[in-house]
Parts: sequence; C-alpha cells; structure tokens
Amino acid sequence: MRLRRLIIGASGAVAAIVAPAFLTDGAAAKQRAKPAPVEAVAPRPAGEPIMAIISIKSQQVTLYDANGWILRAPVSTGTTGRETPAGVFAILEKNRDHRSSMYDDAWMPHMQRITWNGIALHGGPLPGYAASHGCVRMPYGFAEKLFDRTRIGMRVIVSPQDAAPVEISHPALLVPNAQAVSTVPARAETLAREAEDATRIAAEAKKAASAAAKEAAPLAASLRKLEKLKSRADAALRSADKALAAAKTDEARARAEERQRKASQTATETSAQLDAARADAESKRAAAAAAKDAAKAADLNKTEAVRLASDASLAQEPVSIYISRETQKLYVRRNTHKPAPDGGGEVFDASIEVPVTIRDPDRPIGTHVFTAMARDGAGLRWSAVTIDDGDGAKAALDRITIPQEVLDRVGPTALPRSSIVISDEPLSAETNYRTEFVAVLKDHPQGGFITRKPTPAVVVADGDDGWDDGGFGFFFQRGPEPQPRNYRQQRGGRAYPPQQMPGWSW
Repeated sequence: MRLRRLIIGASGAVAAIVAPAFLTDGAAAKQRAKPAPVEAVAPRPAGEPIMAIISIKSQQVTLYDANGWILRAPVSTGTTGRETPAGVFAILEKNRDHRSSMYDDAWMPHMQRITWNGIALHGGPLPGYAASHGCVRMPYGFAEKLFDRTRIGMRVIVSPQDAAPVEISHPALLVPNAQAVSTVPARAETLAREAEDATRIAAEAKKAASAAAKEAAPLAASLRKLEKLKSRADAALRSADKALAAAKTDEARARAEERQRKASQTATETSAQLDAARADAESKRAAAAAAKDAAKAADLNKTEAVRLASDASLAQEPVSIYISRETQKLYVRRNTHKPAPDGGGEVFDASIEVPVTIRDPDRPIGTHVFTAMARDGAGLRWSAVTIDDGDGAKAALDRITIPQEVLDRVGPTALPRSSIVISDEPLSAETNYRTEFVAVLKDHPQGGFITRKPTPAVVVADGDDGWDDGGFGFFFQRGPEPQPRNYRQQRGGRAYPPQQMPGWSW
C-alpha cells in the first residue's frame, strides 16, 4: 500500500511538473500568435498624412500625421521571389483607375507609385499573407480613402520588421529661422521677377552678340581683297617708276610720268581704303568681342539669378536630405512641382550634392529616417524611424557632420515634412530627376524588381533660357551622373541598371 502511495505520489509529482510545462508552452504559443492586422482609425481628428510605414513582417501599413498614427490596415506585399523591396521611398505619381500593362490589364485602383519600374501601393485582394508581384496591396476601401489624403512626395517606408516613429532631438537636425521663413514668399516673388529680367537681358545680349559677330564675319574676306588690290597697286607703281627711269625720249618720259601719276593715285586710294577698312574691322571686332563678353556676363548673371530664384521658390517646400555611408555623399532634393518633360510625375530639384564627413566610415550606421513632424515654437519637432541594423538613431546623427554651406542654404527655411535620411546604402538606380530618394536595403530580398523594367535613362538637354523654358536645364545640368548607381545581384532578386526604352510598363 505504501509502495502504491509512493507510485501514485510520484505520478502526481510528474503530472505536477508536466502540467505547468504544458500550460507554459500553450501560453507562450498564444503569446507568439499575433492577431491578424485589421483596419483601424485613430480616435481623434486626423491631420494630413506625413508618412506611411509598411511592415513586411506584420503585413500592415500605418499612416502618421504630426501627432501620431491615424490609419492602419492590413496589406499584402510581394510573395517569395517577388518580394516588395524594403527601403525608403516616396509617392511619385497617383492614378485613380490604373490598369497594369504587365499583368493582363489587371485593375490596380487608387494606385500610388513609389518607383518608376512599377512598385506601388494600390487596392487589391488580401489573402492574409504576402501574395503580390511586388506591389503593396491594400483593402479597396482603405486605398480609396487614402488616395485623396496623400500628396506627391509623401514618405513611404517599407520596413522588414515592425517600426514606428519616436520623438528625437539632436543638434544635427535642421533648425529654421523664423524671420527667414516669414520672408520666403516675398523674396521668392522678387527674385522670380529678377530672374525673368536677367533672362530677358541675357537673351537680348545673346542676340546682340550674334548680330555683331555676323557683321564682323565678312570683314576678313574684305580685308584680304583690299590687301590684294593694294599689293597690285604698289606693284604697278614700282613698274611705273622703273619705266620713268628708263625713258629715253621726251615722249616716252611723258607717257611714263602719266602712268606713274595714275599708279600713284591708285596706290594712294587703295592704301586709304585698306586703312579705313582695317579701322572699321578693328572697331567691329572690338564691338563683337564686347558684345560676346556682355552676353557671357549676362548669362552668368542670369544663371545666378535663376539659382537664387529657384532656391527661394524651393524654400517654400520641405527639404529632403540623404546621407550615404557607402558613397560618402550628401544629396538634397525638393519638389519643384513642375511636370516631368517626358510625362509622368513631377520634377525634383537635385542641384545640391556634396561630400559629407562620417566618423568611422567603415562601420555600419544603419538606415534611419528623421522627419520634421510639426513646428515646435521657433523650431521643429522631429521623429526618427530605424529600419536596418546599425547604430541607434542618435548615435547615427553623432557620426555625421553636415557641411556648413548646406546648413546655411537649406536650414533657415526648413519646414515641417522636411527629412534627413542616413543609411549605409547608396541611392538606388531608381532615383532620378522625377523621384525623391529611393534607397533599398541590400541585405533583404528585392524579388519585386525581377520582372520589371528599370527606369529608362532620360537625357534632358540644357536649355539656353534656363528659367521657365520647359527644358529644365537648370535642374539637370550635363556632366557626370549626379546620383550613384547600385547594380548588385541581390538575395531573392536583382537590381538592374537603367536601359534606354520608350517608357515603363508593369
């Protein structure tokens, strides 16, 4: 009996040990099982969306205004082999009733493009898991509601893990000058008029220089002709002098003297004509040179006036800064709101690109997006979103030294929605004149790029006018390629170099 009680007791002890273990595992399983994302609206009045963060892990998109999240919804990102690339993007184009040219005219309602090779947000079926060809599908009603609330240039962050903005303050973040911000509209208007005047004056100077050059062009031929005539006249005079010296009779001497008189008169007249022509040619050449110099000066003045006017106009827009550890460069972009000359989207100014100092440049820094969410007294209230391994957000800022000339140029007029992106990555090859920054995390799959044609390389010629000439010559100056290219074979996908093609399809 005692043995039986011991056995029963032992069995109970084992059960006592096993049962809690089982309950603990069950509790852990429940804890690990996250509820499926659902649509949600913040219980407060919502402001204008500033950024969207898409979590590939949770298959969820969250929209944020200046005071926090305002909208959430489930999504379906790219399936295995066609993964939605993780990285930093912005809305480039919106189309309420888009049809795919790649996938059998598939309906992609309320499409908001984030790359020109076909990655976009749009309404679509949501099976509850990643299932798209690289786009981000959202519930149809949610996509419709979101479409009317976003703007071109709104930040879209695609994160491999869950991410959310947190408030941050740091000396490296832009601090506006209230007086500079308040005077921007009037300054922009004044400088726009000055740029128009400078452009008109430059055009007139160029026209005058062209006319002066045309007037001076035939003078060389005229001078050569007169020089030949003078040479002949001088030779005739020398011949007459010899004839006079050789004359033996009075009759021969008389004929020789008459010949000499005429030759001398011709030589004198020809010499006078040549001297006058030379003086006229010198005057016209000097006038042409002066007109050319004046045209050059006017053109330089126009270029500077256009730059100042452009900066003043752009100062009314949020500024975006991208700092790449790989290229050791800092890039600045702002939306000009000018339509792209080849159609589709708007032009982004990319006139600032400078070297940047990064402490310990061989050590990873991560990918961090700092956004000015709202005004905060005389300054700005900033948030930080980190989506890749490396330093913390503040530690990343500690390693960066932004050139003072950049701070002087864009800092005083920094506005809400301005941003600073710090990343180990170079800018993607998808970054071009009609995008904000496109940066893709190289250590995460990019299969969504596989079946899509890369953005065509577009050459935009310099315009002579530069200001409001439709040629966008000021924004896209000829020279070395202004943005880095990143043609790597990636795990799960490939980043393709641009190719010449008459458009894009997806």
